[in-house]
Amino acid sequence: MNELYPLKFTPIILDKIWGGSKLKNILNKPTSSDKAGESWEISGVEGHVSLISNGFLEGNNLEELIEIYMGNIVGDRIFERHGYQFPLLIKFIDANDALSIQVHPGDELARKRHNSFGKTEMWYIMQADKGSELIIGFNREVNKETYLHHLDNKSLQEILNNEPVKEGDVFFLPAGRIHAIGSGILLAEIQQTSDVTYRIYDFDRRDTEGNYRELQTELAVDAIDYTYHRNYRKDYTLENNIPTEIIRCDYFTTNILHVSALYNKDIAQLDCFMIYICLEGSGIIISPGNDKVTLKNGESVLIPASVVQFSIHPQETMKLLEVYID
Repeated sequence: MNELYPLKFTPIILDKIWGGSKLKNILNKPTSSDKAGESWEISGVEGHVSLISNGFLEGNNLEELIEIYMGNIVGDRIFERHGYQFPLLIKFIDANDALSIQVHPGDELARKRHNSFGKTEMWYIMQADKGSELIIGFNREVNKETYLHHLDNKSLQEILNNEPVKEGDVFFLPAGRIHAIGSGILLAEIQQTSDVTYRIYDFDRRDTEGNYRELQTELAVDAIDYTYHRNYRKDYTLENNIPTEIIRCDYFTTNILHVSALYNKDIAQLDCFMIYICLEGSGIIISPGNDKVTLKNGESVLIPASVVQFSIHPQETMKLLEVYID
């Protein structure tokens, strides 16, 4: 069996009512649409499974790859836990218009209702127009009764927390945290493999056929975490050639990394794949078989668990998100 190597995938571009042209114009995604809302970079979601775009495995999809290589792709402990489904979904999102206010259920509720995993996620803001904001959590202490009162009286936005955003901001969204991406924001999203979303309010928008989009307000009530937090933004310090942890949870760990010189990595003790999402710059990843993979702004790469040593050679200074499961 041939040795595995760093894997790139063909982006899956999804048009959305709120999408725009930044995926095309800023990240150079293969689309002519001005309504492109999401680019699924690495996905094991049924119906949207990523296809490999480089090397001898080109044309195979990620699910087929795990069926053949199992723990050599994802790590033995990850394979034991998740089987043939890849556990993370990596996306870029362009919100030209605001997304709906929504919430995702946790594992227990999602399993009970949808036979699915829940959805915990994080956002890294790649670009934001002046004045852009997102909604995350509540702006005061609330409970279920308070929430329902404002929902029924169409005053929900009065109790939600609005966050002005800029490039480099990071937000963690555990399952249950109410949220919405505002207009003018381009971001990278890392999440559990799940597509279960409860839409709570959609600003009374109509789709292209003049219909309101479906809401799941009743399902959302028991999925929401009503806890109030004073700060929803994750603070961090970016260091040169040293990974800085920005998010650690049961579902993924994400480091941010500024690479200006040769960066060597050994993941032999991790027993897990590693993903790099390139936020800025470009470089080459070289693995032991002298396999060379280019990585540039707006691209992602999956390092299989069996590729335990590799190096990143920046052609210009790179900013990367480094993602794995502890």
